[in-house]
Amino acid sequence: MELEKIIELIHTVSESNLTQFTMEEGNLKISMKTDKQTKVIAAPQAAAAVPAAVVTETVQAAVPARENAQQTQEEILDGNVVKSPLVGTFYNAPSPDAEPYVKEGDTVKKGQVLAIVEAMKLMNEIESEFDGTVEKVLVSNEDVVEYGQPLFVIK
Repeated sequence: MELEKIIELIHTVSESNLTQFTMEEGNLKISMKTDKQTKVIAAPQAAAAVPAAVVTETVQAAVPARENAQQTQEEILDGNVVKSPLVGTFYNAPSPDAEPYVKEGDTVKKGQVLAIVEAMKLMNEIESEFDGTVEKVLVSNEDVVEYGQPLFVIK
């Protein structure tokens, strides 16, 4: 796939309301998710064909928009916000068949486990920093979360 087509594809998916897009062509695989995340994953052979500076520049162009959206979201959130302390995969329960640690409307105490974020095969418990009631759960189970991303609103 030509570099210009890849860049056009990144911009098109970034500006759309799609929640996820995956494309495979030979040794090249592109996977993007537009709900605050843009990922470009290429097979090793195909990565050499795309200059890293161009891919980095294209992905960085999407970062300011994401930061502005995150700032706007934080301004709208009313209450105490529990943020992700690391990058990883969010899990709302200790196992797939178990009940979630907390749901909207549950009362929590400071230090109570709210969820788990898996990073590099390590399960990191996310504890409440506040006493109160869970007003909003901002992340779905198995979503990829970023450092500092709001996870819960507690009043």
